[in-house]
Amino acid sequence: MATCPPYPTHVHRHTHWWQRTWVRYGALITLLALSGLVILALVREQTGTQGFLVGLGLAVLPVPLLMAAFRWLDRVDPGPWRNLLFCFAWGACAAALIAIVANSFATRWIATATADPASADTLGATVIAPVVEESAKAAAVLLVFLFRRRDFTGIVDGVVVAGVTATGFAFTENILYLGTAFGTDQLTGDSGIASVTAATFFVRVVMSPFAHPLFTVLTGIGFGIAALSTGRHRLRRALLPLAGLLLAMGMHALWNGSAAFGEYGFFAVYAAFMVPSFGLLTWLVIWTRQRELGTVRAELPAYVMAGWLTPAEPYALGSMRARRIARQYARRHAGKEGARAVARYEACATSVAFLRQRGRRGRAGADFAVRERALLDVLWHLRD
Repeated sequence: MATCPPYPTHVHRHTHWWQRTWVRYGALITLLALSGLVILALVREQTGTQGFLVGLGLAVLPVPLLMAAFRWLDRVDPGPWRNLLFCFAWGACAAALIAIVANSFATRWIATATADPASADTLGATVIAPVVEESAKAAAVLLVFLFRRRDFTGIVDGVVVAGVTATGFAFTENILYLGTAFGTDQLTGDSGIASVTAATFFVRVVMSPFAHPLFTVLTGIGFGIAALSTGRHRLRRALLPLAGLLLAMGMHALWNGSAAFGEYGFFAVYAAFMVPSFGLLTWLVIWTRQRELGTVRAELPAYVMAGWLTPAEPYALGSMRARRIARQYARRHAGKEGARAVARYEACATSVAFLRQRGRRGRAGADFAVRERALLDVLWHLRD
């Protein structure tokens, strides 16, 4: 492990205005806000005001469920909410804007070049859209990986960041599809179960709300494995995210092209690929989460020997059931503030365990001792 003084020596350096935190945050928020306004205008233009409102009301239904699922996966060492808000906003605004503009431009260009609009639509859906959309969503994962590196430590973090980004993207896309379907029903006079809106809702919201998250999670897993690699494996760290992105594009292309496989092509792809892939990835993430709990149980006993923790705490902190019981006990005896304090204590102890593991593997960085001491001080002050 690298060592350094317990408290850092502050060196005053001149920073340019664009390097200041508030400038970067302001620029990012402005970019996302402008993207949101533009995509809002584009979607409303295509669906009409009434179609937009109907699409918005229906598209929002799976969002809380998906967000809760990804937050549940991240319960062992939860990342900050600001990262998740950024990812959702990027997917819903920036990535959606890039996709709608690039897909439309590419499809029109192909139609003009080939004079075959039908083939252009098919090629756009099966080739152009997967490449553009997965690249746009992967940009959010890359940004968190580069600029929030301390919050991106493994596979679960990659899955959560990618999944939340894709949830935002699917939310905006569903508004467009459902709003357009409602407009079609208004023209034809269809309503109820036989309507295009009901069919679109069933396919996109009931049967496959996990489709976009499933694709992009493959990219997140690539980044997550790269985060576990040491600095000596630079080539592997570069190739793994790229491999995950290519897999995401491939699965996305297969899903979009399922209609070309005949009358039952969609159901065949859904049953043969989507459902098994979803089950496999769910098992992988839960297995990884159990390994994270094992890391907590294995690393924290060193702090018991040093007097920072009691002997029973590593085993209690390494069990999700014990953590939940501790929060419930605190809530009964000390109210919501007590439960929040216990949750912060659990999160801080988990961060200490993961930092120690990275330190043993040479991946903690030169400020390992400073960060370890800071976490332990917070842990100590939260004990009461």
